[in-house]
Amino acid sequence: MNTIVVDDSVLLREGIARVLDDAGFAVVAKRGDADGLVELVDTTGAGLVVLDIRMPPTHTTEGLEAAIALRATRPGVAVVVLSQYIETRYALELLADGSPGVGYLLKDRVAAIGEFVDAVRRVTAGGTVIDPQVVARIVARERRHNPLDALSEREREVLGLMAEGRSNQAIADRLVVNLRTVETHVSSLLTKLGIPVAPDDHRRVRAVLLHLSHTDRPA
Repeated sequence: MNTIVVDDSVLLREGIARVLDDAGFAVVAKRGDADGLVELVDTTGAGLVVLDIRMPPTHTTEGLEAAIALRATRPGVAVVVLSQYIETRYALELLADGSPGVGYLLKDRVAAIGEFVDAVRRVTAGGTVIDPQVVARIVARERRHNPLDALSEREREVLGLMAEGRSNQAIADRLVVNLRTVETHVSSLLTKLGIPVAPDDHRRVRAVLLHLSHTDRPA
């Protein structure tokens, strides 16, 4: 898959490109800023963009804004956004439209090459992946009047793994239970959260969004 890597740090940009090249992705462009990203995607035929949230000139949210604009105009392009810090509001903003093929990972994840490549592959396959540390931060924060309070501890654990973009089978493998048990937990938590019947992938994304929105707001 043709891939674009965007990061103003030359060292990290080259490192990510090397990791992805070695994993079989074709890195067709490397940039230090997000200017003209949509045009670059069109020119190169890229199906994947990996970019930093904080980019020049202000090093605030230029990368995030570019990712959101790209998803709005080129929804078929998978996007993986990298962040130096755990900023759950950015994860929520990135996932707000509920469409698949998006990831929010901490830069530390790049050093765990196997995990990073696995996450990128899940995103390119249409999955939604949130860094486990971000998920852990969210799950740990209890809020009043929280619809997640209706979930059992196991259902919260399953929802956390769903937020990482894992399939039911992958969740079953992680929890060392059978697939039918996971399917039961998923069905139960979707019902408890009041997620209406819809295509399965869309329901899963909505559950993750509800999870983020109700655990990341002020008490």
